[in-house]
Amino acid sequence: MSLNILLIDDHAVVRQGVRQLLLDRGVASAVQEAQTGADALEQVAQQPFDVIVLDIALPDMNGVEVLKALKRLVPRVPVLMFSMYREDQYAVRALKAGAAGYLSKTADTAQMIYAIQQVAAGRKYVSLAMAEVLANYVSFDGEPQPHEKLSDREYQTLCMLASGKRLTDVAQALSLSVKTVSVYRTRLLEKMKLRNNAELTFYVISNRLLDLNPAMTG
Repeated sequence: MSLNILLIDDHAVVRQGVRQLLLDRGVASAVQEAQTGADALEQVAQQPFDVIVLDIALPDMNGVEVLKALKRLVPRVPVLMFSMYREDQYAVRALKAGAAGYLSKTADTAQMIYAIQQVAAGRKYVSLAMAEVLANYVSFDGEPQPHEKLSDREYQTLCMLASGKRLTDVAQALSLSVKTVSVYRTRLLEKMKLRNNAELTFYVISNRLLDLNPAMTG
């Protein structure tokens, strides 16, 4: 199987490493690169791809937003999410939005190749850990948890604020105005019935929504 793959990631070193790996192992015949969501959507509109590998953390758009846009443009092209965010943070959201799989950047070479081959063949890919998360999710027979009611942007804001970032930090990271981020904060506090950042942080840590490893940044 030799594929034409679009790799979307904001880190050049990651893109170059993954690209070389897929070419050297014969998994791909061509690997195109995109640094931003906008760049990715433009490339998809110009040429066909067999598989799209998409990071969650992009400088201009949240990866789940890019995923939704991709599924509108090319609904039949499988999208494999590829991120340092823990699987139980974003995988359920990504799969519900149309992703064919979710692969952690901590995965080894064999896992990456297997995941790409699986989604290219029209199947889904999740790790054993993610399968357990999904099993718990579908077996939960009750009201959604408060954080599950948030939009993707609100959820991202929630996690960033809980990690200690200020509104200005979040705004800069998401390429938004401070006013817009403040609106997201107000909305998520209302939806989750929380009063302040201290309660927000306690909720996130208590529900293990945030990986406190400082290396897990994108």
